[in-house]
Amino acid sequence: QVQLVESGGGLVQAGGSLRLSCAASGRTFSSYDTAWFRQTAGKEREFVAQISWSGGSTNYAESLKGRFTISRDNTQNTLYLQMNSLKPEDTAVYYCAAVSRFSYASRWRDTTYNYWGQGTQVTVSS
Repeated sequence: QVQLVESGGGLVQAGGSLRLSCAASGRTFSSYDTAWFRQTAGKEREFVAQISWSGGSTNYAESLKGRFTISRDNTQNTLYLQMNSLKPEDTAVYYCAAVSRFSYASRWRDTTYNYWGQGTQVTVSS
């Protein structure tokens, strides 16, 4: 059981940067692997990045490597997504998600995750 709340979204010009945060409740944050997904109206949720419970391993959507960085601070129960060199096509609602670190399901799929935040809007203007 964990609750997730995103923040940090907003409007930014192309080429700019934005840092998203996801605050997790409870005392068991380190029991979960976490990820960021994004979604545009009319599309399925798209994998952005994933980080293991300890922060020891990360994975990124190929097209986002080098621009986005996922991290977490278990002492603060917080997940982060640093987004640089933003493009208009990055415009979407961004969601954080969590799943038990003991799950064997693929961390690349949205259906793997049991817990989701409410989402935060990111809009990149031209």
